[in-house]
Amino acid sequence: MRLVATDLDGTLLRSDGTTSGRTRSALARLEESGVPVVLVTGRPVRWMRDVAELAGHHGVAICSNGAVLYDLHDERILDTDLLDAAAAAAVVEVLRTTIEGIAFAVERADGGFGHDEAYTELIRWDQPDKSVAEAEELVAGRVVKLLGRHPTMAPDDFVAAARVAIGDLATLTYSSGDGLLEISGIGVTKASGLARYAEERGVAAASVVAFGDMLNDIPMLTWAGRGVAVANAHPDVLGIADEVTSSNDDDGVAVWLEANLI
Repeated sequence: MRLVATDLDGTLLRSDGTTSGRTRSALARLEESGVPVVLVTGRPVRWMRDVAELAGHHGVAICSNGAVLYDLHDERILDTDLLDAAAAAAVVEVLRTTIEGIAFAVERADGGFGHDEAYTELIRWDQPDKSVAEAEELVAGRVVKLLGRHPTMAPDDFVAAARVAIGDLATLTYSSGDGLLEISGIGVTKASGLARYAEERGVAAASVVAFGDMLNDIPMLTWAGRGVAVANAHPDVLGIADEVTSSNDDDGVAVWLEANLI
């Protein structure tokens, strides 16, 4: 294998958000051997500072489900795959029409965050440097991801209704389990971001091993030559994986790397 790609939350990171000495050692030994590690995550850039420190400011991350290439060395955005403004506006319109009470937020290409007034009470974590405006105004800027939440709908019902409404206007990803819609440009996934990164470096999919645990990891796991699920992964992920390693809390990524690459 010439490249290792791994999801963060639920995969490389333990349930408490940390990594063990074993995992850090495995990643360091891999890097010393000349095999790069790419962190591929749904997290936005603004949540990557701790990850950069965790990685020792080495390598790159593909953030926002494939939409942003981020340099961990100096915490700098290298490239973005934008959500078309007209498509985003169409998505907002159709979701407002079909799902009454939906609230919107956006992840901006510069790493910023904005949301409409309805989203205020649905924010799960503190969001510094945020802007508040109507969704139609927010999506007119340079946006990499549109987010949607609903105050009362059951998550599965919410996602199902949104998927039908959006159709082929954009790519809908659902990975959090708490009813958060993540909407990207057409075809933008963890797989598309990783494939572009690998192609630019002359690395074929067959030479990539990828690790993951949630539904948004499936495109990446099926694209890579070897797709490995951690034992705690979603049943659908376990079903498509080439292999299953130990859970994230049992250092599953490190276990596989030690047995196969280092």
